[in-house]
Amino acid sequence: MTQNLLRTDRVAQPEALMDTEQEQKTPAELKEIRLARRAAQEAEGVKAMAEIAAADVAIRKRTEELRALRLAREADELANPPEPKPKATRKKKTS
Repeated sequence: MTQNLLRTDRVAQPEALMDTEQEQKTPAELKEIRLARRAAQEAEGVKAMAEIAAADVAIRKRTEELRALRLAREADELANPPEPKPKATRKKKTS
C-alpha cells in the first residue's frame, strides 16, 4: 500500500487510504466526528475574520497617517509656494 501512495503516476484511491482503519465507526461516532470537525472549522473562521478585521484596522490607521502627512505638506506648499524658475533666455544669433 505504501508503494501505491508514493507512486506519482497514479493517484491513491480513497479505498486504499481507508484500509488502515479496520473497525467501522458507529453512526454516533461519525456524528461526533462531524460535529468536532464543524466546531474546528467555525473556530478557524472566527480566527480568520479576526485577522481580517485587524488588517483592516491597520490599513485604515496607515491611510489616516498618510492623509495627515499629505494634507500637512499641501498646506505648507500653499503657505510657502516655491519660487518660480527663471525662464531661459535665447541667445541671439549673430550674422
